[in-house]
Amino acid sequence: MSKVIVSSLYESEVFKMACRQFDIAADAINLPENIRDRTKYPRRAIAVALPIQRQDGSVTVFEGYRVQHNLSTGPSKGGIRFHQSVTIGEVAALAMWMSWKCSLAGLPYGGAKGGVIVDPNQLTELELERLSRRYMQELVNFVGPEIDIPAPDLGTNEKVMGWMMDTYSNHAGRIVPAVVTGKPISLGGSQGRREATGAGVAYLVKRYLEDLQIPLGQATAIVQGFGNVGSETALAMDAYGIKVIGISDYTTAIYNPKGIDLKKAVTYLKCQRVLHHFDGGEAISNEALLEQKCTVLAPCALERVITEQNAAKIQCRILAEGANGPTTNAADRILDQREEIEIIPDVLCNSGGVIVSYFEWLQNLQSYYWSRDEVMTKLFTILDRAKEAVESQKRKMQFSRRLAAQTLGIQRVAEAKAARGLFP
Repeated sequence: MSKVIVSSLYESEVFKMACRQFDIAADAINLPENIRDRTKYPRRAIAVALPIQRQDGSVTVFEGYRVQHNLSTGPSKGGIRFHQSVTIGEVAALAMWMSWKCSLAGLPYGGAKGGVIVDPNQLTELELERLSRRYMQELVNFVGPEIDIPAPDLGTNEKVMGWMMDTYSNHAGRIVPAVVTGKPISLGGSQGRREATGAGVAYLVKRYLEDLQIPLGQATAIVQGFGNVGSETALAMDAYGIKVIGISDYTTAIYNPKGIDLKKAVTYLKCQRVLHHFDGGEAISNEALLEQKCTVLAPCALERVITEQNAAKIQCRILAEGANGPTTNAADRILDQREEIEIIPDVLCNSGGVIVSYFEWLQNLQSYYWSRDEVMTKLFTILDRAKEAVESQKRKMQFSRRLAAQTLGIQRVAEAKAARGLFP
């Protein structure tokens, strides 16, 4: 009999949600008890203090984390989030989802995630650089091309990754481009990486619309969250002929049933940094936007936005989870009863980013670089393969699509851990 020891370190609603998803999936595939906790809980968690000197001469100490969930299938992989609401429990949940995502896509990675408790909008560019470099400096002994490979996430971007790569390279005494992905092209970044997550979301939406025999030109979409993932998702869906009728960020939501001028919205966002006062449609609340009628609803911001309170009110045909963990367990139970809604679960839907990060890592290790067309062709091939595996599991086991995706990811990690055995 295995003894279950539950740590209070990761205590948070989002970590409980991820654990509940794991428990349901583990029960569904009868995962042996002696492998469950090893597969479920993070392998390693690191907390760091990050003192930086501000431009006014004062010193502020920020708190940062890195959680490496699984190291049994390869180096761990996952983004770094700069956000004021970051907790170690949230980071652990995101690392867990990354494990299933990498496993489902067939990538030789375990899952990881990082975060710093900070509002990056309150930092000058110099302060952001100092914080980024200090974070990498504190983690230099725990990351590397064969250990753990960070990438951008909420509040970080390719510029931040460039600073982090440079910091690690200075410690190593040589350039090490493969230590991070999502870098600028000039520093070894991959063609297509910036838009990869959104392009993947849009491609899967297109494929499922085709399965449902819904013409792309007759489909409408609402994208909640207009950061990197959301804006690229919207632009890619628009290119397929899907009319985007709603977008939002944390300041406002814009709804226009005639369609939103996305290029104008992107330009406005670059200048103003937020969508507040954008005149491309009616300004409504984020909550109201989620409940507008559309063919595709794509939550692409933070986790836990589809809840028990609004799950019965959303009016879409496809729920495409561009964000990680946007649907709570209670909302999932409600959506399971709504057969008219097809869910593309997060571990499948937004895996385009980590897939192209994998391509970037491979290119860095080989010093041989591919064109954007090559990258996108390889990306869509892997997404098609993962989609087919999920649909096969769904049919064979009579599972929901989410349960099918999660059981595939979890099973592969558990099998790797079992095959490696338990080190004495």
